[in-house]
Amino acid sequence: MALRAAVLRHIRLPVQTLPAIGTRPQSQRSFLRLFSSHDDHLTKEEVIDRVLDVIKSFPKVDPSKVTPDVHFQKDLGLDSLDNVEIVMALEEEFKLEIPDKEADKIDSCNLAIVYIYNHPMAG
Repeated sequence: MALRAAVLRHIRLPVQTLPAIGTRPQSQRSFLRLFSSHDDHLTKEEVIDRVLDVIKSFPKVDPSKVTPDVHFQKDLGLDSLDNVEIVMALEEEFKLEIPDKEADKIDSCNLAIVYIYNHPMAG
């Protein structure tokens, strides 16, 4: 808390005041969007490229075998611990947290791509 207070003392943000809703005629009212939008969502191609890059950079993987349809254990010969490490690397790459229950289901590139593409906070 002390760090937060110290930082806030030094930050200056411009404040814009908005007119009260009732002060304009109905026809001139503009609506203010008060919620956040995550409009910079990744394209499917970006997700595929970045997932494949993460998996190709894994030490136990032969990069020439990595495709969007490859299975971690069946095709790449990885074990369950390697699978966990890949999911952790994907979390780091896309700046998101994958719950353990979901992480256990991700055992192929395709499942990783689908999960990350559908995650609203992947970046």
